[in-house]
Amino acid sequence: MSYFPLPAGAHHRWAGLLLLFLFGLGACSTAPPVGMTPVTPFDLTRYEGKWYELARLDHSFERGLSDVSATYRAQPDGSVEVINRGYDSERKDWQQAVGRALFTGDPNRASLKVSFFGPFYGGYHVVALDQEDYRWAMVAGPNRDYLWILAREKQISADLRDRLLSQARTLGFAVEQLIWVDQTRQDG
Repeated sequence: MSYFPLPAGAHHRWAGLLLLFLFGLGACSTAPPVGMTPVTPFDLTRYEGKWYELARLDHSFERGLSDVSATYRAQPDGSVEVINRGYDSERKDWQQAVGRALFTGDPNRASLKVSFFGPFYGGYHVVALDQEDYRWAMVAGPNRDYLWILAREKQISADLRDRLLSQARTLGFAVEQLIWVDQTRQDG
């Protein structure tokens, strides 16, 4: 089930942009990028909750958004509710999209597919994770055009940032193109 509880006029922006995103991923591309292995073991219970998006490769469905967060909640049917939220400074309003994620196989492996539009899914693969405390994660889409660095806090240390950038570079991501997300606004 997908829905978009958005302010008037915002529905069309998110809907159109997310649809373009999904078709850009090949409409149903859910496999991890070639040469990348999703994190194992993975514990959804520990991954649940709110994550702040610290960095991302640019894509149209988040362009111009600051203070982006993602919240994950396990559902009784085994799916995961995904709530993406960010501030659009042009519209001076919070934007939100709600989707559904499903594991692509063993739930002990951090490889999921996410849908914001019915049967169309895109890959979501945790390729690096603080497995001790679940304080940071690096997530890839189905190819090297999609990368997110997430954390439980709005900032990470310079040392951790350097380590994650080095790992992303080794995995073949264009880290020089990362957008570092402004996380200064209070949640609205």
